[in-house]
Amino acid sequence: MKILNLLKIAYRSLTKNKLRVLLTMLGIIIGVASVIAMLAIGQGSKQNIQASMASLGINSVMIFPGSSNMGGVRMGAGSYSTLTQKDAEVIAARCDFVTDVTPVVSKSSQIIAGNQNWHANVTGALSQYFSIRNLTIAQGNIYTTTDERTAAKVCVIGQTVSTNLFGAGNNPVGKYIRINSIPFKVIGLLAVKGQNTFGQDQDDVVIAPFATVMKRMLSTLYVNSILASATSEKDIDKVKDQVTTLLRIQHKLTPADQDDFTVRSQADIANTFESISNVLTILLACIASISLIVGGIGIMNIMLVSVTERTREIGIRMAVGAKSRDVLFQFIIESIFISVLGGIIGITLGVIISMLVGKFGGWPVVITPESIILSFAFSSAVGIFFGWYPARKASNLNPIDALRYE
Repeated sequence: MKILNLLKIAYRSLTKNKLRVLLTMLGIIIGVASVIAMLAIGQGSKQNIQASMASLGINSVMIFPGSSNMGGVRMGAGSYSTLTQKDAEVIAARCDFVTDVTPVVSKSSQIIAGNQNWHANVTGALSQYFSIRNLTIAQGNIYTTTDERTAAKVCVIGQTVSTNLFGAGNNPVGKYIRINSIPFKVIGLLAVKGQNTFGQDQDDVVIAPFATVMKRMLSTLYVNSILASATSEKDIDKVKDQVTTLLRIQHKLTPADQDDFTVRSQADIANTFESISNVLTILLACIASISLIVGGIGIMNIMLVSVTERTREIGIRMAVGAKSRDVLFQFIIESIFISVLGGIIGITLGVIISMLVGKFGGWPVVITPESIILSFAFSSAVGIFFGWYPARKASNLNPIDALRYE
């Protein structure tokens, strides 16, 4: 019953100064809303990275020429060439935990169809490339081993290339395009994949048989990279170790020589970007939490003012039998009420802001129950922490001095 009375007293006291209470809550509201919005954006980015990496083939292992430790992740081909088609054949023949392997070459080319032209990246790879990269065909078919053996002038194109050359909604299968003046027959159209984590359009691509691109478009013995697919995600590390051992032998490297190639997996890249995303999310959440601290200071300031204004009231309550702990609990309850109500409003505002960012900003956002619980708990803790000192000050007032206060 005593707690109920204290709640009633605290409620009446706060409702006497509604505007002051609202302004006091503003820091808590902004802080909680900011934390929820930042965590939602960070979590959304993390899941977007995971989905993007999965779309590239989570079991895939990539071998690039040259050695690089730039952030622990190889971002592109080396400045010199060391990989050949023979290396890919050795990996396919002698690596126990590999299902598919393909050498990959690429060339940026002008593509023409009728009076339309488009600039796109032409990739040359074996047919295993489609399964390694999780590419599916929307219309038509992929090329066959016969096409690869005879260096047939056929290709599979992405939706972006098709739209720009043949128009939206038109079926390009069976039509011809010219790549560097060489005619190619379009035999397949890739299903739409959209942009990847790096902002690259995965549909802006032309894929042709490896031998065709090597013999008819490039004059080199070296490949840009080698892609392999592990039998399962748990075998990726075994594949990386075997590939490293095989290529060191293949390239005749001594124990003192550094690798002249780089072996990376999608899991490595995903983990790196997740770590970056987590750090940025924590940093943004910490910055947003400053508003909560500011809001807590505002609560302490208002509660101290309230103690000064209500000194005679406190003296009268103590004179008629109220104990120090009753006064202590009364002011703590008022502080908690301000922070909790501000937290609830902030959570609502944060959810709304996150949804608006996702809808109009085009950013992936994911609102998790953990972020809401964390924000609410933090705002409540702020109320208790910053309300304790004013409440303690009020409870330690001398009743006689308080009654004499003007």
